[in-house]
Amino acid sequence: MTGSRLDYLPGRQSFLDPSRVGAEDPAAARAVVVPFGLEATVSYGGGTAAGPAAIIAASQQLELFDDEFGREPYLDYGIATLREPTILTPVAAALTQLAATVADVLDAGKFPLVLGGEHALTAGAIRPFAARYADLVVLHCDAHADLRDGYLGEHFSHAAAMRRVLELPGVSLVSVGIRALSQSEAEFAASQGERVRMHFARERAAWDMAAMLRALAGRHVYVSFDVDALDAAVMPATGTPTPAGLSYEQALAVLRSACTTGTVVGADIVEFAPIRGFHAYDYTAAALAYKLLSYALCRGLRR
Repeated sequence: MTGSRLDYLPGRQSFLDPSRVGAEDPAAARAVVVPFGLEATVSYGGGTAAGPAAIIAASQQLELFDDEFGREPYLDYGIATLREPTILTPVAAALTQLAATVADVLDAGKFPLVLGGEHALTAGAIRPFAARYADLVVLHCDAHADLRDGYLGEHFSHAAAMRRVLELPGVSLVSVGIRALSQSEAEFAASQGERVRMHFARERAAWDMAAMLRALAGRHVYVSFDVDALDAAVMPATGTPTPAGLSYEQALAVLRSACTTGTVVGADIVEFAPIRGFHAYDYTAAALAYKLLSYALCRGLRR
């Protein structure tokens, strides 16, 4: 199924229940799921290439009703899903490929949610947003700072994702949940002043969400959510599961607050590496994706 240059999946293969309203009308959807299973620079556990398909399959088991909204929120915006492409090599070519797809989604007036794939993809996905919004800020949820200037010889490494993002003019960064970084990353972050704001997971008991996310107020926001932002006990299905992370509810609180503070215009969920036979993790990633779309595109949250 094709609309302009966007190659949509049929409803039976798309995100959420295949029998939902609008499943076979992707042109009417405001949200577009972009599967992009990039796996080229992972440096510990692998499996991110299988992440998008696992999340989409699990999403078809989600309940559509959301008690936070008191309704089926997808009806407010509609969801379509693109067919996953053959990913180009090397990594630089893959990022250019993804940037072109995301630009097509934006040109169609829709909201892109990229499902990865490794975190390196953010440096490509974000390019069309940076070109459109001079005030763009990235909300980066992650265990890792991802501020290395390349890693293991790869300029576009997953460990350098946010460093590459900051090379785009005008883009600033708010990182949440960090608990693993190198000395050089800490020094680089400190050198950036208020352009890089980092909130460590160990401080979360004292987080003031409004103050922490104040930098998003009145600005266009791109959300990049690495699933290892979640505690390893909640989300072990990732290349580097890291202890002392966020609970699922804490992650939702961050996303909810971000979407009511700034204008979220696009997002990615990355580094999901499914574990065969453990569907709970697929389901968690799919539920997170549905929540993120609803927070970004709906109004009328119950208080």
